[in-house]
Amino acid sequence: MRVMGVDPGLTRCGISLVEGGTGRAVTALDVDVVRTPSDLELSQRLMRVADAAEYWMDTHEPQVVAVERVFAQHNVRTAMGTAQAGGVVALAAARRGIDVCFHTPSEVKAAVTGNGTAGKAQVTAMVTRILGLQKPPSPADAADALALAICHCWRAPMIARMAEAEKRAREQEKAFKARLARERRARRQAGAQR
Repeated sequence: MRVMGVDPGLTRCGISLVEGGTGRAVTALDVDVVRTPSDLELSQRLMRVADAAEYWMDTHEPQVVAVERVFAQHNVRTAMGTAQAGGVVALAAARRGIDVCFHTPSEVKAAVTGNGTAGKAQVTAMVTRILGLQKPPSPADAADALALAICHCWRAPMIARMAEAEKRAREQEKAFKARLARERRARRQAGAQR
């Protein structure tokens, strides 16, 4: 599975590409950080992030894009920019028919380090070790993008099993409700014939 990991941001947006093999084998194929100047208009900054993401998608043809889910930050302005950057990446993927999966920071940290509250240094060290890199990816946004892709490679089978289980549960619930409705109708008809 070829996964594009995205650590969204307006100032720095980490983008990576990882190939998942059998078991927990993963190989880093590429990583970069898109930077936009803070004095540029928001729309122009988002366009630069989108352009870079689209180039990566068209060049590397990932099967899925894993994006960090933004759910809370102390700085609302930063959270908004991060969410907007993640949104333009998700939109670019959707337009190409590429699946998008969102992972929370704690999910990524837990998958890569075993600790959902791990610090950036620990995530970077584990990414370096897991991928067998000669040196740690820098800046941290690059390591985070790689961690997102690794997380998705490792969690994708579980996510697929959960989605299949939910689908089967919905089908069973629908069949059960239909059976109950048939039994009620049969009882009403039997009562009317008496």
